[in-house]
Amino acid sequence: MNNEDSLTRAEELLNRLEAARAELDRLSTDENASPERALEILGELSKLAKSVEEELERARREVDVDAPQS
Repeated sequence: MNNEDSLTRAEELLNRLEAARAELDRLSTDENASPERALEILGELSKLAKSVEEELERARREVDVDAPQS
């Protein structure tokens, strides 16, 4: 996977993270919302955030490998 692929993947993950956050926000205003679903979403947010970090770190390593040595 190259740097651009990692950044594209991180962007996709950020979009999914935002969608999950929006769903959690909607649940917070719904009196009939399931607390279990809210906990599921929190777990998803945690996993997505970790995946974003991993992709950004992978992209950073790719840049470091491709950068000319001084």
